[in-house]
Amino acid sequence: MRASSPRAVRETLTSRRRRDLLRGDGRLFIVAADHPARGALAVGRNPFAMADRYDLLDRLATALSRPGVDGVLGTPDIIDDLAALGLLDDKIIVGSMNRGGLRGASFEMDDRMTGYDVPSMVEAGIDVAKTLIRVNLDDAGTAPTLAAMADAVTQAAAAELPIMLEPFLSRWVDGRIVNDLSTDAVILSVAIASGLGASSAYTWMKLPVVDDMERVMAATTMPTLLLGGDSGVDPDETFAAWEDALSLPGVRGLTVGRTLLYPPDGNVAAAVDIAAGLVHPSL
Repeated sequence: MRASSPRAVRETLTSRRRRDLLRGDGRLFIVAADHPARGALAVGRNPFAMADRYDLLDRLATALSRPGVDGVLGTPDIIDDLAALGLLDDKIIVGSMNRGGLRGASFEMDDRMTGYDVPSMVEAGIDVAKTLIRVNLDDAGTAPTLAAMADAVTQAAAAELPIMLEPFLSRWVDGRIVNDLSTDAVILSVAIASGLGASSAYTWMKLPVVDDMERVMAATTMPTLLLGGDSGVDPDETFAAWEDALSLPGVRGLTVGRTLLYPPDGNVAAAVDIAAGLVHPSL
């Protein structure tokens, strides 16, 4: 299809059956798959776990087939593949915007927009925008990144497109970027991200589960999805932490990728079903 009928790829996306962002219990469970476009292919100790696109699509197809999975977060290449496979009817699509801060690059903090932009998402019927906002007080690349994020928030609000911000305080450690997951750092990152753009009316947050999540959620009035992080942590501990955080005011659900797509036991369906049950207890 990509070689002989590229227009059909586009048409399968724009003609898909859409749904309301919030319905039923008003909570969302989104599977994330935008890591490869930033050169982040590792899962746990396997540095190329996400390199096989056919394997990744197979895992995503399994996840999207499970009850309670509301949608997917991805870059245009991933979303186009899933649309061409007919897997996005009645699903929420979250479009990933900035993947220019390639993992390990000297310019990693200059995280430019290299994926979706607001006009293309509106035209294609993408339901939600998403940006990664890493703030490094010792790296000048943070300044243009913040300016670009602010512009994206302004454009999204003008288009009435919900936009999900994923903020971190980050720093260079031994030549690589490390995100500070202390409670105080997450709260500070939320404060910085919240002020971006000319309107916050359509702004959501995408936040890590850290210690004292009550304080974190007290720092924002914006609807929030919890992110899942990397695979490799004890699954039972991870699920328990998600369950506790999902009970907090303002938390609307989960957006999780590698933890569920590449579980330690290889059973994608079982891992997804557990997480779906946490988000949608009535399942």
